[in-house]
Amino acid sequence: MTPIITAFERSPDRGRGLARDMRVRWALEEVDQPYDVRLVSFREMKKPAHRKLHPFGQIPTYEEGDLALFESGAIVLHIAERHSGLLPEDANARARAIAWMFAALNTVEPPIVELSMAKILEREKSWYEERLPMLEDRVHVRLGELSDRLDDAEWLDGAFSAADLMMVTVLRRLDGSGLLEKYPTLCAYVARGKARPAYQRAFADQLAVFTAAKSPD
Repeated sequence: MTPIITAFERSPDRGRGLARDMRVRWALEEVDQPYDVRLVSFREMKKPAHRKLHPFGQIPTYEEGDLALFESGAIVLHIAERHSGLLPEDANARARAIAWMFAALNTVEPPIVELSMAKILEREKSWYEERLPMLEDRVHVRLGELSDRLDDAEWLDGAFSAADLMMVTVLRRLDGSGLLEKYPTLCAYVARGKARPAYQRAFADQLAVFTAAKSPD
């Protein structure tokens, strides 16, 4: 059965490939799994029908037969476990890849999201200029630690895996901030991820949604 994922009808990222359905699209492309996309508006996301799939009224969701999932990390892990190519066969390497998936979402992404949200929602606050350096410092700490660990390796732990997929999409949230550019190792790492044909197909599909949404009827 062809899985169905949900995505923004009009994405706030303006087609830059930052919305979290990008992670799921990329994973499905990596394993050559066809999928359908159901676009939802912000209003529809808060209605009972969508909240049955995602209790917090967000995207993406994943439906396949009688299985419904939410949270991009859980969805990508499910795809990686169901299809070969995104997790190593060796049990220890597989466990390490999953650990890196959690690290991307729980350790690296939170300070990045906090910084980006502050820039959007707190710019007019009187304390914004004082708080901004603190938020940027938190991001720099994580980027420095990640850069040191990656060093001259191509991927996080051996061959490309779902861990790299998640980490690259997390780091991409820094596009335009000027922060990632201070870490050449991480810039090269993200570039390798973006060069993968599966990433490019997923990006083109997500961009097409934004292009269609802004086109006149």
